[in-house]
Amino acid sequence: MKQYSVSGMSCAACVARVEKAVNKVEGVESCSVSLLTNSMGVEGTASPQAVIEAVEAAGYAAREKDMGAGRRGNIDNSYEEESWDTETPKLLKRVVASLFFLVILMYFSMGHMMWNWPLPKWFEGNRVAMGLTQCLLTTIIMVINQKYFINGFKSLFSGAPNMDSLVAIGASAAYGYSLFALYAMTDAVVAGDKAAVMKYMDEMYFESGAMILTLITVGKMLEARSKGRTTDALKSLMKLAPKTATVVREGKEIELPVEQVRIDDIFVVRPGENIPVDGLVIEGSSAVNEAALTGESIPVDKKPGDSVSAATVNSSGFLKCRATRVGQDTTLAMIIQMVSDAAASKAPIAKVADRVSGVFVPVVIAIAAVTFVVWMLTGARVGYALARGIAVLVISCPCALGLATPVAIMVGNGVGARAGILFKNATALEEAGKVKIVALDKTGTITSGEPVVTDILPWGDIGQEELLAWAAALEARSEHPLAKAIIAKAVLAKAEAGATEAGVAEVREFRAVPGNGLTGIIEDRLVLGGSLKFISEKIELDSNIVERAQKLADQGKTPMLFARDDEFMGIIAVADTIKEDSPKAVEQLKSMGIKVIMLTGDNQRTAQAIGHQAGVDQIIAEVLPEGKESTIRELKRQGRVAMVGDGINDAPALTRADIGIAIGAGTDVAIDAADVVLMKNRLTDVPAAIRLSRATLTNIHENLFWAFFYNIVGIPLAAGVWIPIFGWELNPMFGAAAMSLSSFCVVSNALRLNLIKVYNTKGHTNRRWNKPNNISREEAEMTKTIHVEGMMCGHCEAHVKKALEALEAVSEAQVSHEKGTAVVTLAGEISDQELKAAVEAQDYKVVSIE
Repeated sequence: MKQYSVSGMSCAACVARVEKAVNKVEGVESCSVSLLTNSMGVEGTASPQAVIEAVEAAGYAAREKDMGAGRRGNIDNSYEEESWDTETPKLLKRVVASLFFLVILMYFSMGHMMWNWPLPKWFEGNRVAMGLTQCLLTTIIMVINQKYFINGFKSLFSGAPNMDSLVAIGASAAYGYSLFALYAMTDAVVAGDKAAVMKYMDEMYFESGAMILTLITVGKMLEARSKGRTTDALKSLMKLAPKTATVVREGKEIELPVEQVRIDDIFVVRPGENIPVDGLVIEGSSAVNEAALTGESIPVDKKPGDSVSAATVNSSGFLKCRATRVGQDTTLAMIIQMVSDAAASKAPIAKVADRVSGVFVPVVIAIAAVTFVVWMLTGARVGYALARGIAVLVISCPCALGLATPVAIMVGNGVGARAGILFKNATALEEAGKVKIVALDKTGTITSGEPVVTDILPWGDIGQEELLAWAAALEARSEHPLAKAIIAKAVLAKAEAGATEAGVAEVREFRAVPGNGLTGIIEDRLVLGGSLKFISEKIELDSNIVERAQKLADQGKTPMLFARDDEFMGIIAVADTIKEDSPKAVEQLKSMGIKVIMLTGDNQRTAQAIGHQAGVDQIIAEVLPEGKESTIRELKRQGRVAMVGDGINDAPALTRADIGIAIGAGTDVAIDAADVVLMKNRLTDVPAAIRLSRATLTNIHENLFWAFFYNIVGIPLAAGVWIPIFGWELNPMFGAAAMSLSSFCVVSNALRLNLIKVYNTKGHTNRRWNKPNNISREEAEMTKTIHVEGMMCGHCEAHVKKALEALEAVSEAQVSHEKGTAVVTLAGEISDQELKAAVEAQDYKVVSIE
């Protein structure tokens, strides 16, 4: 996504016009404009020049954001420039100046006229002088706030009126008619018609025009001040960026601006210093405070081989590191990019307001004109009819509609960023709260992802050391966590035995079979390693071996079987411990009305053990990477699905799911494929992300309701619809005040999201967001649904039912040939393979088992 800064926008109508203009440019796939940050995100192949020209043709100015090196550690200057509140100081000066002259004007127009406040003697009885003074003061206030007239009439004449157009027309109408009354009064003075002089004095609306401009500016200032607070998270992130780095060049330590650090540079970090760029520790050990990025206050121990990230703080020891990521590639820069992209993107719910905003201002101008004409036809004075039309113009607020969604999105993203929950775009923030099913990967998501060897069971004449050595040699080329556990165990065994050299040659012709196992040539012998299913397909296994492997799996361990040529060598069992917060996270998700499924490529028995500990509703095991993707596709038929994973094999499923959630400690591929990134590597952040999404969506609904309600109620009131019935009449000045406060209220309401406690489990049950999750843990464990192909009639149902109920572990089977399913109630444990075999023995095909 290319990002641009857009200037000159004042309301949602401006946003709609810019988006419409840019979307017409050839090569533009999508365009989203943010009124909140005055930014625009464009996707497609269109050149920046063509995009900028389209914006300028629409009557606004644009420039491409500089994505190059910046003064804050290669982090884009434009982020910093756009996020700091430069508008409020300018508006404050205008407000102070306007109020100064408005107070004097109100003293003359209302203080003296209504309450007989004293005036200098030369004004006594001199109505023309009073009128001229009011005209002069109003002119000064109009000059101070000339921006409304310049932008408003420019947009009006270009055929795209906006909020400034409404203000400019209303203030100009009041000023113009008052000027007419002033000249008419001079004529009445010459004619000596005192009654006409007083009549025209009452027809002057100079103070209304001035008051409208001042109140609108006050509202704009409050709005800008509140909007500035919505970017606090982005500003806080940019403040973290280090400015300098101590780099080793030609054996000497030199301090350089951080933007001059290059990949593979060696840099040193002393206690108390910020780590300047992402790197790898090559010397020293220390505890590093990573709270700035992950929110975790407890420092993380670092030693040679561990990675460090920019903007984290070295708490204790001396570290020497090699730079691996610099500039825009650092973790901090990518987080800032994500937050900025999310602010520039547009949530689906915003489309409703966009469609209304596109026609809002022209419709309001038409309503104001009709109001004036109708009141004139009823016999009202010109000034009275004009006041009603002006009131319609100044009370209408397209800004409230335009800000309703983006301010909530920006604040919600900021809250998430502070908690280590990063939403890549506004759509992800909106849609996360709507999920009904969460599919969790096992390894690295529910479990710690750092398994250890628990059992070494050699077979026949093979010894433990020999089995471990051959297994480690084969696994040395694998990136799988189970392989790392075996290698670590082999290294430890060698150290304990005092061995200095490896006893087995390196592997050749290594090949990984995803989700199954490994093969390779070691010392000219074919070595196999992997699951029971994989090895049993390659060589014949003794029933004792199968039984032993199954017992290990029942204990929640993963049995890894190894064979050399046609000789079975033994089993190495590896256990991946469940994360401490996993059961709590699953319970929170279930209490929110969400069905929780564990999706893993591990064997059924191991998966059952881990799944039961975590408390998930359903366990789908022995699924290959492509199987995970197809399973997610099937689950999406039941409702919105979120997939949570951390590995390369999870990437297809993360992409297929409605919402992909990547654990931050996972692979870059998984993070790139996901819509949400959890930096803390905690599963409890999944319900926290959903909770935040729901709170943000609720806030958006509140904002939209207020914006629509305000305009629906305010416009008829300003037009005088209720005057004949209730006598309710709205002064244009009060209309201007209401318009000023409407946007301020919307922004202030969005800022309340800063108070949300994303880890507070109270008040976020399933009652509001989803249908009740009626699947209890016991029911999920005791029932299975078998999808069967080939059943044609009731006789087929009877055959399948009889076959299934003949199994000892099945207490009941409900079979439907129309649905193609067989729902079995279990009285004990039974594998999917046994259920499948019973059905297929009757010449029917089992497609899947849930």
